Amino acid sequence: MKLLLTSGGVTNASIHAALVEMLGKPISECRALCIPTAQHGHPWCTPESAWRFISGQPPSYMTGLGWQSVGALELLALPHVPRDRWEAWVRAADVLLVDGGDAAFLAHWLRQSGLADLLPGLTDTVWVGVSAGSMVLTPRIGGQFVSWPGADGDDRGLGLVDFSIFPHLNYPDFPTNRMADAEAWAAQIGGPAYALDDQSALRVVDGAVQVISEGEWRAFP
Repeated sequence: MKLLLTSGGVTNASIHAALVEMLGKPISECRALCIPTAQHGHPWCTPESAWRFISGQPPSYMTGLGWQSVGALELLALPHVPRDRWEAWVRAADVLLVDGGDAAFLAHWLRQSGLADLLPGLTDTVWVGVSAGSMVLTPRIGGQFVSWPGADGDDRGLGLVDFSIFPHLNYPDFPTNRMADAEAWAAQIGGPAYALDDQSALRVVDGAVQVISEGEWRAFP
């Protein structure tokens, strides 16, 4: 897969340009599936916040970018749908738009639904993650970002990339997301990591990582 791992979504012209380049054609010619599942696992998320994501409202703007078509893929439903049916939907999509919430909850349902097994073979598909939708692909999430009780302390992501992500750096409403907090988080993660603010993202194609930013970010080797 081609990965655009954001903290806050498609929030500026640089991230938008990176997305178009990765798609290889105009957004208006691309079919999108949005995945709101992570919201269900986080205590701060509400039906209203899920609707803002699905309808393309701020802050992420994900589904409102002018796609040829947009569908909603709810991972909690997939175990009850014949695999050949939902797999056809996924393979027909040019891009998967994956919202934030609780990354451990999202990782659980990616595995439970079977979609996690499919991802490595989707070589032409672009994954665009917001916050937890980006963190879920990393080796470790960090315990302070796991709020779902069902995780039972397990902060493992899917490990499709070899680095971890600290999102929402210096976000005004998150007082524990300052650089000092990111440094403490990186120290216990035990591997390469990035701290990203909501104007920053990581472009990952063929294993090569590029920072796309109009804001503040930091790499932790």
